[in-house]
Amino acid sequence: MLARSNSNLTEQEIVDEAILSRRSVRAFLPTPIETSVIRDILEVARWAPSGTNMQPWRAYVVQGEVKDRISDSILNSGVRPEKVEWDEYKYYPDQFFEPYLTRRRTVGFALYNALGIGRREVEKMRAQHDRNFVFFDAPVGLLFTIDRRLNMGSWIDLGMMLQNVMIAARGRGLHTCPQAAFAPYHKQIRPIIGMSDEEILVCGIALGYEDTSKPENQFRSERAPLDEWVKFVE
Repeated sequence: MLARSNSNLTEQEIVDEAILSRRSVRAFLPTPIETSVIRDILEVARWAPSGTNMQPWRAYVVQGEVKDRISDSILNSGVRPEKVEWDEYKYYPDQFFEPYLTRRRTVGFALYNALGIGRREVEKMRAQHDRNFVFFDAPVGLLFTIDRRLNMGSWIDLGMMLQNVMIAARGRGLHTCPQAAFAPYHKQIRPIIGMSDEEILVCGIALGYEDTSKPENQFRSERAPLDEWVKFVE
């Protein structure tokens, strides 16, 4: 646990370290995670704020054979990610524009560079993207849904709960990778986990211990400085 790694840390330092050390890990060790630890993470995460305390989230924890079935159903669906239909919700705009276009390209090129994948090596890029669907070999996959009858405010609430999951995982020495890539494959996933028709699959989260030997985990994305996006109004 981060909190126990240095007993001299202040509460601020413990919280800041959990936030700052959270990142998208894309290669995990097969080390299993006890169910009690997964439950503890979700127990903490459920205390996220939500409008009128509606708690508009639902989670499915998948491991072992069920997780493998999900992976197989997507990878054998014959539907490539670049062709799949985002028919439940759209994560990205139809047309990227600045500064978002540059940020998107920068992080993509940096990741592929860390993996030794050139800009024209399309098949290698596709293979790396497909690793999303095996949860980057994490032993635990989390899938999160929301009731389609709810509105945008509830999606904001769900986002805060997802952040809680990832920060709580860091407090236990675990890493995560949030994965919207699962969302357009809800038709493949829905019957496996028993999602109701009212539920929209929002994203997955890979959960496990980081494989520090993998080059993709040496990659660190940047963040825009405050002056680019903060205005102090006096």
